Amino acid sequence: MLHSITFEILKNALASVAEEMGTVLRRSSFSPNIKERRDFSCALFDQQGRLVAQAEHIPVHLGAMPHSVQAVIAELDDLSEGDTAILNDPFRGGTHLPDITLVSPVFWNRQCLGFSANRAHHSDVGGETPGSMSPLSTDIHQEGVRIPPVKIREKGMTNRQVLDFILSNVRTPKERMGDLKAQQSANTVGGKRFLELVRKFGVKTVLTGMRQLQDYSRRLMEREIRKLPQKSSSAVDYLDDDGFDTKHIPIRVTIKVNNRRLEFDFTGSSPQVKGPLNAVYSITL
Repeated sequence: MLHSITFEILKNALASVAEEMGTVLRRSSFSPNIKERRDFSCALFDQQGRLVAQAEHIPVHLGAMPHSVQAVIAELDDLSEGDTAILNDPFRGGTHLPDITLVSPVFWNRQCLGFSANRAHHSDVGGETPGSMSPLSTDIHQEGVRIPPVKIREKGMTNRQVLDFILSNVRTPKERMGDLKAQQSANTVGGKRFLELVRKFGVKTVLTGMRQLQDYSRRLMEREIRKLPQKSSSAVDYLDDDGFDTKHIPIRVTIKVNNRRLEFDFTGSSPQVKGPLNAVYSITL
């Protein structure tokens, strides 16, 4: 356990890294979608792809992003210093296809200490409709290019084949190139600041602080849950339709408070519909 003062300094330092990543991404991006609408999120993750620190960005991005980082770890077993993975697949922790995630490992003396990652909504990723969010889509392949975890940067060099493949499948390649460079810059700054903390505090202190921060967050959440009435509550609401033929689509949930845990049961919610309203596991989580 770290001393309380050291822990507080490290906790705020890690959060400030994620905030600075967001500033870099916003200021260096090309599209109004990122620069003006601020549809992006940045965070730091530990060696197992678990969230350590996040900026106050988009909740659905940050809730789903750990699954993308863990997909990168699981599917790219040769990550090394200077690499960056790219993906947007909703079945690998993504949200919708326009949300592209970049994940960069942070190495110290050949040891991976964690990951800097960000997700940004790109204005177009191909598909049948400009903007890649067609209300008439009935299949994910109509919505745009689907990217599994793949290296877009390897040992500090851009993977031109992967980049060219992506840019060849979008309507605004110059803007996409600019936004992807901004995302890479944000991850680079995140990794640089992460290593500055390692040099200042030492590897053991930083890794211990990261685990302690996760435990601290868990205990805070459990404390709040214990304040709630120990009972079950249910609610249901409806989407009007799916744009095709399904009407009054129910989303039903029962929340059970059980000591330090909350259990969410979506039994009774609508099955998959024809229109583009379905939520994958990472979105639901």
